[in-house]
Amino acid sequence: MPPTTFTNARVVLPTEVVSGSVVVAGGIIAAVGDVAAVGEVIDLGGRYLLPGFVEMHVHGGDGADFMDLTPEAFRTVARCHARHGTTTMTPTSTVGTFEQYRCFLEINADLAGTADGGARLVGGHLYGPYFRPEAKGCHPDAAFLSPEPGRDAELLAFAGRGLRTLTVAPELPGALALIRAARERGVLVTAGHTYATFAELRAGVEAGVRHVDHLFCAMSDRARLRQTQAFPMRAGVMEGTLSFDELTTEVIADGHHLDEGLLHFAFKLKGPDRLALVSDTMRAVDCPDGEYWFGATGSGERVRKRGGVGVTLDGAGLASAVVGLDHAVRLMASYPWADLPGVVRMASLTPARNLGLDAECGSIEVGKRADLVAMDGGFAVTDVFVGGVRIGR
Repeated sequence: MPPTTFTNARVVLPTEVVSGSVVVAGGIIAAVGDVAAVGEVIDLGGRYLLPGFVEMHVHGGDGADFMDLTPEAFRTVARCHARHGTTTMTPTSTVGTFEQYRCFLEINADLAGTADGGARLVGGHLYGPYFRPEAKGCHPDAAFLSPEPGRDAELLAFAGRGLRTLTVAPELPGALALIRAARERGVLVTAGHTYATFAELRAGVEAGVRHVDHLFCAMSDRARLRQTQAFPMRAGVMEGTLSFDELTTEVIADGHHLDEGLLHFAFKLKGPDRLALVSDTMRAVDCPDGEYWFGATGSGERVRKRGGVGVTLDGAGLASAVVGLDHAVRLMASYPWADLPGVVRMASLTPARNLGLDAECGSIEVGKRADLVAMDGGFAVTDVFVGGVRIGR
């Protein structure tokens, strides 16, 4: 592959935006800044050049869901989100059966490291077996699992191949042993769909929890816990997430799940180095409004895409997001309290670091993979490159 030079760019680095060029050779960033052009020249005409987005939490897109459990469904979702600037992703499951979870991990193992015309797949996010059922949100009301060492071992055997992230409600019986076992195998353990108390979350952190899924959504807080104990009032997962420095977290910045106030609150308290942007999308991304399966076709949950978000069929609750990470970057960048390098870190370097991938992607730095996104002045995606190769749009 001959070298390529991106010139006349506003290059978004981790802490600043600079005018200059980026040279790519062999799919790797070779030079950044005021450098001479070599090879093919791509003149960006003053557009922004960002690191490719790293997606920690995504279920589907373009009509496909990872729980459809076919390689083509995985590739379809990866190509869909690449159009929105995502160049690395962890496919995320929904609540299903044990056999579905195992098949999900097998496909992740087979496809790990591949980027077939879309985002690079880097191992699965096992999401659903270990939820607290009352906190399932819009997930299918299927076979929730309680931690059990023998059965857990079958899933943890995929660590280092098809399993990169595991979500656990830390208050479940046996959860702490599962968290420790997963951490010993190098898996990122997150807390999600949980009504844990502050003390139960702290125990989870001590066991190895290092991240919390979609802040403010499907989690306990003081108000929820007061429904079962009037006094003394107790802190829950929301307060614990904001309190523990060991914990990173994520927000769904689609303009529907959280208002500006909550996004500002999270940004101020956690900061862009401990707060990631996620899409948490279902299969209706880039599809018309209507009804869709959330999870496996035929055995998931029926939800509706309406007005730029997923909702339950009765319209009373949210049911996943339907926009890519470019929308989140665009929204966050519109707020006067959020600096652009910080916003971009939330979509790239912070999730890459959480996943243990920051040595190879997540920022525009010499020696890292040439995963790049060109955006215009309104932060609309114009071009996407995975390993220096332009992705078809």
